[in-house]
Amino acid sequence: MSEVLRLRKNPAFAIHCFFKGLALLPHKSLRKYLLIPVLINLVLYSSVLGLGYYFVAGWVESLIPTWLSWLEWFLWPVFFLSFFIIGFFSFTMVANIIASPFYSQLANKTIEVLSGKPSGIEEQPVAKVVWSEVKRLGYIVTRMLPLLLLFIIPGVNLLAPIIWALFGAWSMSMEYMAYPLENKGLLFKEQKEALKAARLASLSYGGITVLGLSIPVVNLLISPAAVIGAAAYAFESEATSVK
Repeated sequence: MSEVLRLRKNPAFAIHCFFKGLALLPHKSLRKYLLIPVLINLVLYSSVLGLGYYFVAGWVESLIPTWLSWLEWFLWPVFFLSFFIIGFFSFTMVANIIASPFYSQLANKTIEVLSGKPSGIEEQPVAKVVWSEVKRLGYIVTRMLPLLLLFIIPGVNLLAPIIWALFGAWSMSMEYMAYPLENKGLLFKEQKEALKAARLASLSYGGITVLGLSIPVVNLLISPAAVIGAAAYAFESEATSVK
């Protein structure tokens, strides 16, 4: 791991960087890097939600007898909750794989905006960026599937939501911090080490990102905002380390 770049361990600072990412979204130098990722998120989420609604509507109607039709009010919220859980760990990742080259550029440009000078960082090849994204997805999925079993184990299932919340925060921290760290030359293994060294702050950053992604419509902008915030986190951590 880089001897210079050590992520700051203050959770409040990590959360501050996330909101800084939101504040920087309208910056004129970053706008052109936002359009395609936002469109990717919009198309993917709306398509999946529309298809899900179409198929589940028929399934719900065929499953419930007419005299129990009042149960639909209960099943629809379950559907949307399920969509959020599944979508969070699958569609968000798929969208990020597609948008990863743009997020890498966005992270790089954010450093230039914050420093006021060219970053001096060479853009990573598209194939390398996408492959790194696929490796992160593999890391997350191989841990996500066993965690699903927690919901069906009596007693343990009471703790499952808490464990999943922590897992979601850690996953999102890995996902969005990867872009600025990768631009700094840190590979997947080194990225994990950097985040583990500031575990509580990393979980805080991922946690606030999860909350943002849970808000309909707003969540279309959360991913790029999280990339910008992560770049600010890495940049200001490095500046503090150098001092």
